[in-house]
Amino acid sequence: MEIIGTTLRICVDDLDTSVAFYERLTGAEALRFERGGVAVAAVGCFLLMSGPEAELEVLRKVTATIAVADVDDAHSRLTDVGAKVIAGPVPTPVGRNLIAVHPDGSVFEYVDRKGVA
Repeated sequence: MEIIGTTLRICVDDLDTSVAFYERLTGAEALRFERGGVAVAAVGCFLLMSGPEAELEVLRKVTATIAVADVDDAHSRLTDVGAKVIAGPVPTPVGRNLIAVHPDGSVFEYVDRKGVA
C-alpha cells in the first residue's frame, strides 16, 4: 500500500472563519463539499468539518485521514495485517474512501483520488 500523505481532521464551529484562517496559513484554496449533513473544507493538509454535533461526535473518533494511491490495495493490505474495515470502500466527492479500525483500536480513514476528474 502506497501512503501519499495524511490529513489532520478538525471539527470547527464556524467553518467560514476557520477556512479563512487556514487558507492564509497554508496559502492553499479550500475545496468545499458536504457529506451527510456536515460541511467540509479541505485546505492543504487540514480537513475542516462543521455540522450537527451528533455527526461531529462520530467524525471525532477518526484519528486522521490517510491518502493512499489505491483504496482497494489499502483494503487488501489492512485486512491482511489484522485491521477491520468498518465502512467502504465507497465513492466520495473527492475520490473513494474506507474506514478501518487498527488492532490497537485506532480508527483511520483511507482515501484515494480515483474517479476524480
